[in-house]
Amino acid sequence: MESFLSAILGELISRSMNFIINKWSKPLTLDMEESIQGALLQAQVIIEEAMGRHITNQAMLLQLGMLRDAMHRGYYTLDAFRYQPHYGEDANDPSARRFLTLSKAPCAKDLYFTRRTVQFQEQLREAHDKLRSMIVDMNQLAMFLMSYPRLYRQPYSMHILLCNCMFGRQMEAQLVISFLLHTKPHSSEELEVLPVVGPLKVGKSTLIAHVCKGERVRDYFSEILWLHDCDFTDDELSFRQGGAMKRQFFLSNFKKGKRLLVVIELYGILCEDRWNRFYRASRRSFLSGSKIIVTSCSDKIVKFGTTPALTLKHLSPEAYWYFFKTLTFGSTDPEMHPRFAQLAMEIARLQIRSINSAYVTSYLLRDNFSIHFWCKVLSFLRGVLQAHISKFGVHPSDLLNKNNLVHLGRMASPSEDLIIYHQYHRSPQEEVPEIRIQDVVYGSIKKQGKFEVLGWRSQIPPYYSYVYVCEIRERKITGAKRKHCVEDGATSS
Repeated sequence: MESFLSAILGELISRSMNFIINKWSKPLTLDMEESIQGALLQAQVIIEEAMGRHITNQAMLLQLGMLRDAMHRGYYTLDAFRYQPHYGEDANDPSARRFLTLSKAPCAKDLYFTRRTVQFQEQLREAHDKLRSMIVDMNQLAMFLMSYPRLYRQPYSMHILLCNCMFGRQMEAQLVISFLLHTKPHSSEELEVLPVVGPLKVGKSTLIAHVCKGERVRDYFSEILWLHDCDFTDDELSFRQGGAMKRQFFLSNFKKGKRLLVVIELYGILCEDRWNRFYRASRRSFLSGSKIIVTSCSDKIVKFGTTPALTLKHLSPEAYWYFFKTLTFGSTDPEMHPRFAQLAMEIARLQIRSINSAYVTSYLLRDNFSIHFWCKVLSFLRGVLQAHISKFGVHPSDLLNKNNLVHLGRMASPSEDLIIYHQYHRSPQEEVPEIRIQDVVYGSIKKQGKFEVLGWRSQIPPYYSYVYVCEIRERKITGAKRKHCVEDGATSS
């Protein structure tokens, strides 16, 4: 009797909680959704207008950076709430059923789901309040924006703009420009050096190439020279001019009267002795106002600098989702396709904020706008990730960035492995393979032996094309699987 009463009481409490949640939480959340959507649109208008302006004021750039971060967090929170898996809908759709098993999300009636809904509401309120307060503070800033010249004249859709410019690096670009164009008093004989530090594939070379393309920088320096650590052989250096043409000459042959910018991209460790010889020779030969920029993954180059180092970091998860979503859906409204947005958010989380992966995967999804195909991509990526984590303890992109062997597999041919041996980039003047990486991983294209594929061709300076050297192999059947196959064959016969 006691257990019976306890069960009835539990059921009454559960129904009461569901009634309260259904009656109050949903309207409140809908109102909050509309309110935060309005705040996000206001912030987006300001940010997009700022992206099209040549802004030099550091304080304004800092404020815009804070507003941009708040906007990314707001969109991420709103989308994470909107695109939670909903069970019970389209149960007869095989693609939907497959996605629901992949998501592994709790049922809507679970207490976990209730707590998660309340947590989302709190996050929405927090994001909304922060955005509103920042937008109020930005009223005067928005007026000042109009006084800065435009960077381009043609109106662009955001997805087209993101394909042709750097994303989220406006503040860093202006810091580099300020370093390059700032002149010290004539009495100073110091040759200024800016170290730029950051992890692999974070965009160090892209940032510097983007800045060097600017008209003010090109007009200020007589020549822009590009060096690598492999160019440091004794006193003779091999300079790469304009990103393609190479010529040999000695530092001693530099003519005074030229204001030079030297960009040194270090992939390894440059010994301090060679650096000191190069720096002393440059200081004797270069005209006052010449500058040096050194980029590296190692923070050991910080000691080479005469000014504080600029450190680049990967995009935040919120910023990366905004970037990935914009590239994937293009001019299509994700709200009109919630299941696709759901899948896109799951796929974006597996990319570990890789810009190259964002471009490749987003183009693949956009060209194959099918819920069945997107589900297959998500399942395939999860399988590749789990296999690498269990075997190597790291994401396959980490291995790829270090030019270690990577086994990606092939979605169209599960019995085959796609092995990537290493990757490298080519300049715009060099030929690139016609076969794309997505055609091999997700398509049916197959070649014998080692061959090259095009990973991605950048549309912004330095316009590199990223090439992979790979090979397709049949997967080896383990002893357990072979025994299982033999038993199955014997049973069927």
